[in-house]
Amino acid sequence: MPQPNVPGVDPQVQALTDQFRRDYRSVQAEIGKAIIGHEDIVDGVLTCLFVGGHALLEGVPGLGKTALIRSLAEALNLKFSRVQFTPDLMPADITGTNIIQENEQGRRQQVFQEGPIFAQIVLADEINRATPKTQSALLEAMQEKQVTAGGQLRRLEPPFFVMATQNPLEQEGTYPLPEAQLDRFFYKLIVKYSNREELKRILDITTTGATPQIKQVMDAERILQHQQLVKRVVIAPHVQDYAIRCTLATHPQGQFAIPMVNQFLRVGANET
Repeated sequence: MPQPNVPGVDPQVQALTDQFRRDYRSVQAEIGKAIIGHEDIVDGVLTCLFVGGHALLEGVPGLGKTALIRSLAEALNLKFSRVQFTPDLMPADITGTNIIQENEQGRRQQVFQEGPIFAQIVLADEINRATPKTQSALLEAMQEKQVTAGGQLRRLEPPFFVMATQNPLEQEGTYPLPEAQLDRFFYKLIVKYSNREELKRILDITTTGATPQIKQVMDAERILQHQQLVKRVVIAPHVQDYAIRCTLATHPQGQFAIPMVNQFLRVGANET
């Protein structure tokens, strides 16, 4: 239901806010058809999407991490691609490379073949299994929403959202994500096991042979509108100052740092 008018708030902004609430709940409902439980994980992923960030999911295999992002892509009708990270994966396997093709006149020419990064929702599955060199292929795309390949800069189609997964088990043969890579993620979400009631609901669904039908409830244009709306949210001055002080409190030897921060932290939160 539309929220009551708030004094001092632009009616147009309030209408957009009401639409955002409806769309957010609609996406939640569609994902809920395929994903039982994990409401906090779904909220975290949607928060990353609407603020223009990226999400890193950590959990053992079989908890529905891949199904979650596939359901999200279907509900939003966005171009989806999946990259299975392995030790032999090369940066060009992600960004793309120039290949030689013959044109209609029979002449050979270089043509850029786009990699899976040229999508709107990219699943980087088990990202910590690739070498740091390959992991770094995502840095420019996640931060600048662009790819430099073949000597040319290519813009990625908005909205661009990376959702990576990593397995906390079997650390042998994996490469911990460097701090620069971790900093590109807005959230790191820990996916836990389902509880008793959720497992019962999962069994009830899977043993009936029913396939969840995910409906499109939003498109790219609507998502971009919501991302712009998020940036226009009014913040009370005292709340803004509290957030600033919380950020500064993580800086070792800073004005608001406590002794524990000075002792155990090397680098604090940044401005982004």
